[in-house]
Amino acid sequence: MPIYLTIGILIFILLLIIRNIRIVPQANAFVVERLGAYQKTWSVGLHIKMPIIDKVASKVSIKENVIDFEPQPVITRDNVTMRIDTVVFYAITDPKLYAYGVTNPMSAIENLTATTLRNIIGELELDQTLTSRDVINTKMRAILDEATDPWGIKVNRVEVKNIIPPKDIQDAMEKQMRAEREKRESILRAEGEKMAAILSAEGEKASAILRAEAAKEAAIRQAEGQAEAILKVQDATAKGLFKIKSIQADDALIKLKSLETLAALADGKANKLIIPADFQNMASILSAAKEVLTDNKPE
Repeated sequence: MPIYLTIGILIFILLLIIRNIRIVPQANAFVVERLGAYQKTWSVGLHIKMPIIDKVASKVSIKENVIDFEPQPVITRDNVTMRIDTVVFYAITDPKLYAYGVTNPMSAIENLTATTLRNIIGELELDQTLTSRDVINTKMRAILDEATDPWGIKVNRVEVKNIIPPKDIQDAMEKQMRAEREKRESILRAEGEKMAAILSAEGEKASAILRAEAAKEAAIRQAEGQAEAILKVQDATAKGLFKIKSIQADDALIKLKSLETLAALADGKANKLIIPADFQNMASILSAAKEVLTDNKPE
């Protein structure tokens, strides 16, 4: 065999092998068919297929994907038509089922999502629809996940992205929200005024208590001062009486001291003088004073 023919055959075989080498990238899977029938699923790595009889029928990404569907018209149980936008997060778990389970998986998921959404919303009223997103998400995920199992698809999460009620319903809701805000504002203002009045009353009460305590303390101090003054006067009087008794003063001396006291009171500093009732005995007092002075006069 000529050498050129041999080289040509080798080059052809080499090119044929190179053309049938496939590298499966990360997070992907290839579905391979042999003579039109499913052969195997290639995972990540280097693979060589049989020339002519084998072919890669489908390349599948096994990463989590997201589908954002257009808003779907739905009718609530109280006959309110609205539009709801949903988002579905899914992942392909079985490339073979995904390749052969349904003709157009994305279109099938979209139609199934719309049908499931209409069924769930049809059991709820408007207010429940607006406040029950978690319930809607949970029900839809469970139904879609079960329905897509034969397609090799795992539905991980379903989210209601947006709920669009009719225009008149939106206007009514805005008016209601405005009324609720005004109501809360009025309540907060009233509570603030009430709290301010309470604090003011408590302040006045505390001030009155402090003033009363101060007046009480002043009265007590004044009474204590008066009592102390009285005690000092009484003590001085007692000491004076004790001295008078100690010198054995007789009645004449006592009357003389009374007269001296009366004179001191009338020493030009007072314009009124109260005369004792027995002042008619003044002569006897003076006589007694004279006798005392005579007796005490040195010889």
